[in-house]
Amino acid sequence: MESSLLLSITTFAYLLCMAFYLVGVVFRTDRMLLAGSITAFGTLVIQAIGILLRWWESYRIGYGHAPLSNLYESLVFAAWSIMLLYVILEFRSKQRVLGVFPSLFAFLAMAYASFSDQIDSKIQPLVPALKSNWLIAHVVTCFLGYAAFAVSCGISILYLLKKNQMSDSNEKGILIYLPSSRQLDEFNYQMIFFGFLWLSLGIITGSVWANSAWGTYWSWDPKETWSLITWLIYAALLHARTMKGWRGTRVAWLSLLGFVCVLFTYFGVNFLLSGLHSYAVK
Repeated sequence: MESSLLLSITTFAYLLCMAFYLVGVVFRTDRMLLAGSITAFGTLVIQAIGILLRWWESYRIGYGHAPLSNLYESLVFAAWSIMLLYVILEFRSKQRVLGVFPSLFAFLAMAYASFSDQIDSKIQPLVPALKSNWLIAHVVTCFLGYAAFAVSCGISILYLLKKNQMSDSNEKGILIYLPSSRQLDEFNYQMIFFGFLWLSLGIITGSVWANSAWGTYWSWDPKETWSLITWLIYAALLHARTMKGWRGTRVAWLSLLGFVCVLFTYFGVNFLLSGLHSYAVK
C-alpha cells in the first residue's frame, strides 16, 4: 500500500467526520457526535500512518527526508496537526460539539492538497536550503502553532454564534448543544496561548535555520515579516486579555483577525509575494 492511497482516504474521511459532527449539532444527536469522534480518531491514525509511510518512501527512492518540504506535504501535516490538537481538546473537555470547524479545516486542507492543479504531490529532492535538521523543528513548531490558531478560529466562530443566539433570546436554537460562553472563551484562550508558544518557537528555530542556510538570522523576507505580524497580533491579544481584562467577543474577533494573518502568511505570501520561501509554493 502506498502513502498516496492512505492520504486520499483521509481526505474523504475528514469530510465524513465533519458531516457527523454537523448533523450531531444541528439535530442534537449524541450518536452522530460519537460517530464524529470515532471517525476523527480513526482518520488521525490513518493519516499518521500515511505520513510515516511517505517518509519511508522518500528513503526508498533515495531522497531521504521528512515529508515536510513542500506545499503538499505541509498541507497534509497541517490537517493532521489541527485534528490532533482538536482530539486532545475534545478528550479533555468532553465537548464533541466543537468538532465541526476543525474537521472542516482539515478536510479543506487535504482537499486542496489532493485536488489542486497548483500543487505537486510527488516526493521531490530537497533544495540546498532545506537540507538541514532545523527543517523538521521549524516546520513542526510553526504548524503546531497554526493548528492551534485554526482550532481557536473555530471556537471563536462558535462563540460569536452563541452570543448572537443569546442576544436573540432563542434558547432553543440549534446551538443549544454548545458549551456556555464562558467555557468557549476559556477554550479559546487555551488554544491561543498554546499556539502562541509554538509559533514563537517556530520563529526562533526558523531564525537559526536561516542563519545556517543564508548567513543571517533575519532578512525581512515576506514570510518572516508576515510571521512577525501574526505573532504581534496574538501577542497583543494575550496582552489585552491579561493586562486589560479583555474577554469574550473582543478576543474572538481578534482571534479571527489573527487567523486571517495565518492564512495570508501561509498561502498569500507563497502565491503573491516572492522571497526566500518561494520554494514552498510547489
